[in-house]
Parts: sequence; structure tokens; C-alpha cells
Amino acid sequence: MAKASEQALFKQENVLERKLSDRQLMMVGLGTAIGTGLFMGSGLVIHHAGPSAVISYAIAAVITFLMMVCLAEMTAKHPTAGSFGSYAEVYIGPWAGYVLRWNYWAVNVVVLGGEVMAVALYMGYWFPAVPQWFWIVAFSLLVICLNARSVRYFGALEYGFSLIKVIAIVAFILLGAAQIFGIGTEAVGFRHVVAHGGWMPNGWQGIWFGTVVAMFSFLGSEIIAVTAGESQNPERSVPRAMRLAVWRLILFYVLAIAVMITLIPWNQSGAEKITQSPFVKVFSALGIPGADHLMNFVVLIAALSAMNAQVYASTRMIFSLARAGHVPASLGKLNKQEIPMRALLLSSTGLVLATALNLAYPNAYEVLVGLTIFGGIFGWFMILITYLRFRRNVDPASLSYRAPLYPWVPAIGILMLGAVLVSLWMDPTWRFTWTVGLVWLGLLLLSYCFIYRKKKKELMSSC
Repeated sequence: MAKASEQALFKQENVLERKLSDRQLMMVGLGTAIGTGLFMGSGLVIHHAGPSAVISYAIAAVITFLMMVCLAEMTAKHPTAGSFGSYAEVYIGPWAGYVLRWNYWAVNVVVLGGEVMAVALYMGYWFPAVPQWFWIVAFSLLVICLNARSVRYFGALEYGFSLIKVIAIVAFILLGAAQIFGIGTEAVGFRHVVAHGGWMPNGWQGIWFGTVVAMFSFLGSEIIAVTAGESQNPERSVPRAMRLAVWRLILFYVLAIAVMITLIPWNQSGAEKITQSPFVKVFSALGIPGADHLMNFVVLIAALSAMNAQVYASTRMIFSLARAGHVPASLGKLNKQEIPMRALLLSSTGLVLATALNLAYPNAYEVLVGLTIFGGIFGWFMILITYLRFRRNVDPASLSYRAPLYPWVPAIGILMLGAVLVSLWMDPTWRFTWTVGLVWLGLLLLSYCFIYRKKKKELMSSC
């Protein structure tokens, strides 16, 4: 794409308020990835890998790091709301930008449905007699109202939510370490790590399938790039926020899972079907008065935080599609609060989907996890492909931040993500995600061809 049109594409999205501070940007990226994937999904990982779930999370964290440093380089060069969707449009082609934006929107909408259903499960811990649909509707309306405010409020709210989650995880790790080593109490020790089948009860296959599920926990880390279009100093703050977020995520995830599998037997904390957070199970098993209720409050905050961020991210993707001319221009208009309100209302359809799924199939969380894994991994895969094209078309001297070890970092990331996708096909439990994913991508490509042909006819008739 020519330089002039390339700059025009990025410029037409840079109309949003730049009110997100550096610390808010960092906490948004950190907090978004600390959500239901850790507090609920960790039970599925432990079910597959046993105590070696620590390795599964470490491998998933490496893949996340490889993707994030490449995305950080592109974001520092082009800080815009459309982020990797806009980059794909510029450096691969309009079809790639169209598919990647819509795919990311769909992933966030489906994850949004998973989070709101998790909220209903958490509230059911306290109020088992209240139907789940009531909590789904109530908290859905709350999140929509929060996103209708200025982005400054979004940043402040996410900062507070993320701070609660970080404090809770640190407290969980410290309290767990005290129980393990017998500080002020009888030592639990490490007997649970080697019991019930040993360190690797399901072998390396279990570790790898645990990695596939663990990837769901890290999906959402890329939201820092989406917020770049509304951050105060994106060229400097975005790469720094991405690096710090990834390293802290690795620390929090690995240590938290290590504590969990050490405190209670893995066949109690792990679960094939999710009905309760394994974090709550740990506190209940230890018999600490009131700690299970406190942790249930924390995981509730985590889910609300993730819902808030996912509505934000999906709204900005619709806004970007509108600004690029792929959807009606009205979806790219801003209200008095500088919020793309119509795009917000469209993105909120995920909450309607969640309600319908909950009424038809109360245990739909695992299905939502599978649906989002394929789309999320495909999105990361496309980010790395876009990065390779980006580096071939820009002058390295013009970059304020460079990912290390080019081209090895993106190449290794592509191979590892490819292995994850192949594993989804090999496991009969997750094979349906390929069917759903390929059908979805096929529909996106067909819709793009239809739109492109229609635009081409309109252009020819006007000449």
C-alpha cells in the first residue's frame, strides 16, 4: 500500500480521546489476562496436566511473550484503535484487516458470554436459589452503562479492578506459601505434588493439552495494543506496558498454580466440568474461616473486569471497521462523551448470546472456551504473519522499539501457535473448534468478497 494511503488509514482512526495514563494502560493489560481463564479455567488445565500444569502455563506464557513483543513494535510505530486489524489491512491487504477485526470482535463477544456466565456461577455460590439469568441480565446492563462513559472512567475502573486482582493473587501466593512451609501453622509440605499419579500423571501429552487450554488464560493480553489509540504517550508507554504485563503474568500464573497444586491434591483442584473456581476450592479445603467467600468476591471482580475490557475491545474493533469502510459509517461515529455508542450497542449482543446459551444449556462455559481458543489462536497467528510483512516494509531506523532476535521470535511463535492449532484437531474433545472456526472464517471471507464486489460495481458505475 502506498505511503499516503497507509497514513490516511491510520489517521482516520485517531479521533478518540487520549486520556489513558501510563499506569492505567499497564494495569488494563495485566488485569484483562487475569480473569476467568485463571480463576476458573485453571481447573481444566490441572485436569489435563496434573501437578505439571505449572509447565503448561509456562509454555503458554512463552508463546504469549513472543507474540506481545512483535505486537509492541508495530503498536509503537502505529498507535491506533484498530491495532493489529489495521496493521493487517496495511501490510497484508484489506481482506486480512476485515477478517482479523471481525474475528477479534467475535472472540471477545463469545468470551464476554463466558465471563457473564461465570459471574452467574460466582453469585450462585452466595445465592443458590436465585436463577442465573437474573445475574446475567443485571451485570450485563451494568457493564454496558460503564462503557457508555468517557474512556477516562474506563481506565480508572479497570485500574481499580486490576489492583484488587493483583493484591488477591499476591495474598493467595503468600498465604499458600505459609501453609506449605508451615509458617505459623502446620506445614502442608509437597506430598500432594507427587501423589495420585506423580508429577506428570498424564505424561507429556497431558502437559501439552494443558498448554492448549492454558492459552485461553492469556488471551486478552493484546488489548494493550487496542488501547493505544486512546493512551496519552503510546510510542513510549505501550511497549513498556506490554513487556511488564507479560513478565508479571508469568510470575503470577506460575506461582499461583504451583501453590494450588501443592496445597490440595490435583484431582480435587482439577475438574473436567467447571462448577466452581479451584481457588475457592483451595480455601474451602484448608478450612480458613471466610476465606472462600473473600476469594469468591475476588473472582467475581475478575470476571466483571474482563467483561468491561472485552466490551471495550470489541467496540473499538467495530469502530475501526467502520472507519475503514467495511461496515456502515454510522458505527464509527462518536457521541458527546467521545464514545462510539452505536458500536458499543452492537458489541453488547454477546450478552444476549450468553443469556440464550445459559437458558438452553446451563453448563455452556466449556463450549465457550473451545469456541474462543480457535479464534484467539488464529488472531495471534495472523499478528505474527502481519509482523513479518511489517518488518519487510518499514525502515528499522524509524522504529522507536524493536522486538529482539528478528526473525527468530516471530518464526518460533508461528510454529508454536501452529502446533497448538494442530493439537486442537488431534484431541476429539476440541476438534469441534476447527469445524466452528473454519466455518466462521469461511463466512467472513465470503462476506468480504460480497462487499468488495458490490463496492467495485458502485465504483465502475460512477465512472
